[in-house]
Amino acid sequence: MGFTLKVTSRSRKGLKGLPSSIELPDDATVEFTKKQIAAATRTADFNRIGIFDPVSKKTLKDRNAVVREQEPVMKHGEIIVKDLGPQISWRLVYLCEYFGPLVFHPIFALALRNQLYPSVYPYIKPFVPPPTLTANGSLTSVQTAAFAMIMLHFVKRELEVLFVHKFSANTMPAPFIVRNSFFYWVFAGLLGALEVYAPFSPAARPAAFLSSSLDVLGLALYVGGELCNANVHWYLSTLRRPGETARKIPSGLGFSLVTCPNYMFEIIAWIGIILVTRSPTLVVFIVIGSYYMYIWGWGKEKAYRKQFGDKYKKKRSVMLPGLL
Repeated sequence: MGFTLKVTSRSRKGLKGLPSSIELPDDATVEFTKKQIAAATRTADFNRIGIFDPVSKKTLKDRNAVVREQEPVMKHGEIIVKDLGPQISWRLVYLCEYFGPLVFHPIFALALRNQLYPSVYPYIKPFVPPPTLTANGSLTSVQTAAFAMIMLHFVKRELEVLFVHKFSANTMPAPFIVRNSFFYWVFAGLLGALEVYAPFSPAARPAAFLSSSLDVLGLALYVGGELCNANVHWYLSTLRRPGETARKIPSGLGFSLVTCPNYMFEIIAWIGIILVTRSPTLVVFIVIGSYYMYIWGWGKEKAYRKQFGDKYKKKRSVMLPGLL
């Protein structure tokens, strides 16, 4: 058995060799369909093929989704196809995003600190506090702790991308890597490092690390947030067993409170870093990041409600209980 779907091109120039219809087996997934169309159009990379819902015109992102289970597609008997252009893997995009801060923080904390800041201080002296003088211009204990916390955070993220995360889509348009990486490289990387390791930054205060109650609270939030975030990421990666395609309703740590507890714990960890560093730049970073996480989280909430109906317990908050 099987079924036949009408194929409509959405590409301006069209796809050479695109068939007017396609026959698929009952268990055909989105990825299988892409491969069939790529073969028919002689497209070397099947990930360039985008398949869209004929009603909403939204792309079918989940490569493991069974086409026959897509109600609008089956109701209209049609898929819309478009050449998405050169693609790059989601895994590589995330690796590049998180790599930026891992480059900039060692540069400013270890390599340029004693050369950069003394040369620019005379020009900004009226606008910044007096610098904290340390032996050989070394980092204060708070700055050293901040360096370790930030580096460990992004090392953790890189390891999760390599060994934990599973992606519903293989790729994204290659030019988007610049847009996606800009946020992390500039705010968490360049600007964050430039401020945190300055001898006149709030993190350069002479008091020993953990001598302040805010430092203790910050470290506790950071450790708890990172561990819980890792736990949720691991749980989500194992939610579907090998070979399973059906989505499941997640449960467990934090899911009774919000739609995306991984976002909640991410924010908690960054609040911990901010309490230690007192960094305005990192506040801007996490505020912007929280905006995008809220959009993604609300998208997931709507998807859960639509797919599971009464089986899903609706959440009022997607990432911060009672707030967002």
